[in-house]
Amino acid sequence: MPKTNRKVLDTLVSRTKIYLAIIFLLLVYIAIKNTYMILPNICIFVLIVIYSYYTNNKRKSEISETLQDLTLTVDSAAKTSLINSPFPLIIMETDGNVIWRSSKFTSEFANIDINTYIKELSFDIKDEIEKKQKRTNQDIIRRMDIDKKTYRIVGRYVQSKRNKAEYMIILYFIDDTESVKLQKEYKDSKSCVGIIMVDNYEETMQRLESEEKPQVIAEIDKYIYEWTDKTNGILIKTEKDRYIYFFEQRYLDSVKEDKFSILDKIKEIDVKERMQFTLSIAISNEGITDKDKYKSAQAAMDIVLGRGGDQAVIRENEIYKFFGGRAQEVEKRTKVKARIVAQALENLMKESKKVMIMGHTNPDMDCVGAALGIYRIAKTLDRNAYIVMDNKSSSLEVFRQSIEKEEEYEDVIINKEVALENVDEDTLLVVVDTHKMNYVESGELVDKVKKIVIIDHHRRSADFIEKAMLTFQEVYASSTAELVTELIQYVEEKVKLKTIEAESLYAGIMMDTKNFTFKTGVRTFEAAAYLRRCGVDIIRVKKWFQSNLENFNKIAEIVGKSEIINDTIAISICEEKAKDVNVLCAKAADELLTISEITASFVIGRLGDKVCISGRSIGDINVQVILEKLGGGGHITLAGAQVEGMTIEETKQELINRIHEYFSEIE
Repeated sequence: MPKTNRKVLDTLVSRTKIYLAIIFLLLVYIAIKNTYMILPNICIFVLIVIYSYYTNNKRKSEISETLQDLTLTVDSAAKTSLINSPFPLIIMETDGNVIWRSSKFTSEFANIDINTYIKELSFDIKDEIEKKQKRTNQDIIRRMDIDKKTYRIVGRYVQSKRNKAEYMIILYFIDDTESVKLQKEYKDSKSCVGIIMVDNYEETMQRLESEEKPQVIAEIDKYIYEWTDKTNGILIKTEKDRYIYFFEQRYLDSVKEDKFSILDKIKEIDVKERMQFTLSIAISNEGITDKDKYKSAQAAMDIVLGRGGDQAVIRENEIYKFFGGRAQEVEKRTKVKARIVAQALENLMKESKKVMIMGHTNPDMDCVGAALGIYRIAKTLDRNAYIVMDNKSSSLEVFRQSIEKEEEYEDVIINKEVALENVDEDTLLVVVDTHKMNYVESGELVDKVKKIVIIDHHRRSADFIEKAMLTFQEVYASSTAELVTELIQYVEEKVKLKTIEAESLYAGIMMDTKNFTFKTGVRTFEAAAYLRRCGVDIIRVKKWFQSNLENFNKIAEIVGKSEIINDTIAISICEEKAKDVNVLCAKAADELLTISEITASFVIGRLGDKVCISGRSIGDINVQVILEKLGGGGHITLAGAQVEGMTIEETKQELINRIHEYFSEIE
């Protein structure tokens, strides 16, 4: 008899016994009260027992038959449902051996070599068993493309009756093709929001004749409208140099494949004086509403403009993908922004009791010079100021000897531990020569301080410090020292630079421009002239950059074993393990550019647990775009990167791959 039937019958018998016990107690009570009722009560109880036995057996027989019929019916229905399941169904062992297939499964996959897919599925399940240590009643859910359909595979492990250590798997194949199509259609129909800006609209228009302007504007509009029309998008011109762009997400891949050809198309517009129009484009699909996506695109546009324009960025899944950005930055002739920033910085310093200045790790002369310039502004405004810097870099050894002779700076230059101990709510932090959170001297200090100012000349990366109150980031500038020199001239309180401060600012400009060769504009020479008037001793500055014979020989060795790829790019490896490997790499990369027909150079070295790369270019190749893909950044002509978790040889191969990728993108 089935276990279920037996349980029902046992329940029935136990209840009958309880009733008889109650009747017996009542009859005994009656007999005690009335002794003449003893014999009648005995007779009554015997009759009740006989009747109960008879009726109980009869009910047991009826219930047993009913339950047995019901069980057989359910078992039959279950078997029928299993065999005639509307979904393709199989029963297989964990090793992939198929025990049974439903008729629907056989007919569904009659013209397909289904064994290949089952074998692939069994491998996945076997891996899952090894990783998760399967138990009974564990659900299995997979999605698999079979032929031209997509199936959702649902199943469960079932313990074998013969051997409890073995399991079988029942799998249902549910056709999810239409569901997947609907999901894809829903995703594709979502909107992407883009912002398009003409970078140098005002500057270029000022150089055109009145009769030429309408024609040029019409040509710009024509190219942009033609490009957006490829995605059936909606383009709205909100300002004379700004457009809002809506299109469906289904076209996003084609936009990526096109690599924003509009960037090069706009440059073809004929403008006098060798000027070019360039575009900045930011596209985002992040956010629930179009308003959210617009805000995301606006944030992405800030990054594009901070990188110098002439490029596009797509923000997707919190990742930025950049396109273009191979043109040199255009120098802005106006100094209005420098004056506004100087006034804002002055106000922030006056509102703060303490000013801390911090640069990047392994500081160079541009970083140190800018820090000393900001320090002098703070002291002119009668504020306590400190420079947070690790001055152990060997590249600053000669300069350090010079500054140690100045008593004023004895307690000014502090390490990050001391800085963290002295931070309070009225502290202003000025970050110079970097804007990247993972490149500052102390990330903890950035997190702790509430008021932050950033002054930098590097192209903006995705890892920027977001909570800055004031940002002065001009990528056209030769150096941060140049920007700080401009700020000094616009502070209302007259700033009188000490000779060592003026010389450090001059040295910063000189270093980043490679002796006024690269990225030098009109404002670069104006800043240098101002510093020269402040008493700069050029000979002393020149001595700060002199290398000893030992380092010169090391640089010559690095240059001597370089190899050439793509005809004009030099790559070399620095085998030294000294603390100043990054300095040797930078100097060797500079030296390689002095060789004829070399347009770009990269030198790789081991710096502690990381591999550092120094990249240089004469302007034909954008080393910043190449090294940015390795986590670095910088400028078109000067960039660097630090790679973790890779050997020097692996880094070299990855660099070569990125160089090939760079050339494939511009073809």
